[in-house]
Amino acid sequence: MAANDFFEAESPENYEQKCLCVLALDVSGSMSNPMGGMKPIDELNDGLEDFYFDIQEDATTANRLEVAIVTFHSEVQTELEPSLVENFEMPELIPKGSTKMVDGVREAIEKVEARKKWYKDTGQPYYRPWVILITDGEPDSDQDVKGLTKEIHEATKAKKFAFLAVGVEGANMKILREVSNPDMPPQQLQGLKFSAFFKWLSASMSTVTSSETGQQVNLPKADDWTQGFTT
Repeated sequence: MAANDFFEAESPENYEQKCLCVLALDVSGSMSNPMGGMKPIDELNDGLEDFYFDIQEDATTANRLEVAIVTFHSEVQTELEPSLVENFEMPELIPKGSTKMVDGVREAIEKVEARKKWYKDTGQPYYRPWVILITDGEPDSDQDVKGLTKEIHEATKAKKFAFLAVGVEGANMKILREVSNPDMPPQQLQGLKFSAFFKWLSASMSTVTSSETGQQVNLPKADDWTQGFTT
């Protein structure tokens, strides 16, 4: 089966306009290194649970937002296929291995393209999807950062998806700035404020899923979780 036909046997739960958010999450071994007595992986898992419950509480978002999770370490793994909140529970992520970041993001992009085809084939309108990268390091030396940069810049310019990179302490922000579209620069997480980030993300997705097609939306301020963009 071709990658873009992956969802062909699936039937829609409803015909509300869909917004897909694919999380590409770094679960390399360094995510278990303590920071201030806390482990990044534990805070990430807690933040994902907060995100899950926030989605549930908004009926419009629950019917329109589909979430997928791709993790990367020494390998890439799909933890959650695109699903409405009623059809999944957040997985518990366990860190190990190195950082195949480029492979992980590319898998997330493939999910986006396959899901968009499924929306079209099944008559479901959709908003521009989101790909969210969260990483605490830098990609393995064999990763094609230059190729990914070209791919993301071309796709975001063509409005195929929105891409946001979030760097946890230790992340190579230079690389994240390189791969990101300048219109949406990477953000650095304050400490381990994953819960605050996912609160912002759920509020942002609620704003998007309540908007009209083509409407310009103003996302909530990110002051409570980001250190702000620096050059």
